[in-house]
Amino acid sequence: MPTIKFNQDLRVYQKSSDTAMEIYQLSKIFPTEERYSLTDQIRRSSRSVSANISKAWGKKEI
Repeated sequence: MPTIKFNQDLRVYQKSSDTAMEIYQLSKIFPTEERYSLTDQIRRSSRSVSANISKAWGKKEI
């Protein structure tokens, strides 16, 4: 098993980042009336998963 030195090496981080990009692409086809409410909320929540993983990784004890 390889040593994980950075949070970007975690599979869960990689998958969350890929999923956030996929959500961003899918949300482009949402109706225009939802662009500034639902679309923005979905995009922010998908990015927060990766951000929370990074934050937890930074606080871990060695």
